[in-house]
Amino acid sequence: MSGITTHVLDTARGRPAAGVAVSLALQTGDGWTELAAAPTDAGGRLANLLPAQVKNPAGTYRLRFDVEPYFAAQGATPFYPYVEVVFQVRDAGDYHVPLLVSPFGYTTYRGS
Repeated sequence: MSGITTHVLDTARGRPAAGVAVSLALQTGDGWTELAAAPTDAGGRLANLLPAQVKNPAGTYRLRFDVEPYFAAQGATPFYPYVEVVFQVRDAGDYHVPLLVSPFGYTTYRGS
């Protein structure tokens, strides 16, 4: 069984970004099929977003982080209203995709 998890950290405040809306979609043909959506928890984390019924996880996925409402709640106007991270799953391993975000920039990588 494969898993896709994420963790959002607010680098401007030096703490987890709680309440960020995140969605996971799978590329299907020329479009995307949304598989899951949820807000980050108090620790900025989301547990496995990959639905259990996905038996063959290989494919191209997109994580979308709607950061504008998160920053607006702090009185900030972000340069990037959302962040989309597209990545490929090639095997049945676990995939952790952290997002480090501030109102004016972001970084992501494959975590562990």
